[in-house]
Amino acid sequence: MPRGVAIPALRQQLFAAVERLIVEEGPSRLTGRAVTREAGVATGLLYAHFANFDDFLTGFAVDRVFQISGEVAGLPERAGSGTVADNLRQAVLATPLGTLTALTRLTAFRPELSANVEAVLGSGMSGLRGIERAVADYLAAEQSRGRVPAGVDTDALALAVVSVLHHVALTGPIDPTANHRIQRVIGVLTDGFPAAAPS
Repeated sequence: MPRGVAIPALRQQLFAAVERLIVEEGPSRLTGRAVTREAGVATGLLYAHFANFDDFLTGFAVDRVFQISGEVAGLPERAGSGTVADNLRQAVLATPLGTLTALTRLTAFRPELSANVEAVLGSGMSGLRGIERAVADYLAAEQSRGRVPAGVDTDALALAVVSVLHHVALTGPIDPTANHRIQRVIGVLTDGFPAAAPS
């Protein structure tokens, strides 16, 4: 890249690069040089935008948490439409699995990032907690409509959904079978939920 040439959306280019590296190689050998090499830019450009590599990783985690939370934010508004299982599937898989995987693997490897994210986005906003909160709110809304049985612990069910995402992200390859596994589990968790409120 010639000197003095502006690179549009450099931050997102760097974030996409670190996401690919985490998914393909894991987070243990991440360096600024590896990220900039993957992004195809000079190493110094990373440090022109971030104070240090930890600051860069925090920026990446904040960006991805914000993105994931935005994807599921409208889930509670779907209450009463479609089916519970389909609404959950569409919401939790709206974010590319590579993004979920990269964020999950990075925060598992560097748990201190959770506090950094919450310092920027607020308490309870690290990792996949935004998904958990949206799912819990959605299930409670459906429960009030009679489409989730009254005895179901909606907070526990939301945690189970997010636990499935964590497990798949941490243990499996990122391929079509991963999405299929998540969809199957959501189907099992919501088996027997009525499509419409009981009359």
